[in-house]
Amino acid sequence: MPISPCQLTASLLAAGHVADRHLIAAFVAQAVTQPAPNPFPETSVGAVSQVWRQRAAEFQSFAVEVVGLTCLLTTLSDLSLNEPLMQEILRAGPHTVNVFHRGAGCRIVGAVLYGKPGVALPVLPIPRAKRPGPVPRSRARGVPGQLDLFSQAGT
Repeated sequence: MPISPCQLTASLLAAGHVADRHLIAAFVAQAVTQPAPNPFPETSVGAVSQVWRQRAAEFQSFAVEVVGLTCLLTTLSDLSLNEPLMQEILRAGPHTVNVFHRGAGCRIVGAVLYGKPGVALPVLPIPRAKRPGPVPRSRARGVPGQLDLFSQAGT
């Protein structure tokens, strides 16, 4: 039985090993994101690994933007091929998310958010507390005595 989007969102946010969990959870939490047909809700690590390795090559060939795929494949490589997994598929417009979990308790193994070829990933509001901090600027510009090759160009 599929889990609710609310529970899926909470489980994604708790999955610290998924680098893009905040973006994926924000996508799942949108009111327009709805469950999609799911021909294989019960699967295995081996099947998921095989399918998503192939999709990784396809995504690269067709310039499909994707997040979460690297984390998923890394996590799968550490698991037994026979381990059972559950798959949730949700869609909104041209974007799809596939979330893989262990069933009871909805412990997330990984999730992949992607769009159609040539379609950028959605820009979603991420809660302020979850946004990455400011990127430190290089201090090289402000270091006294640094050679500036272009400072004399106009003279």
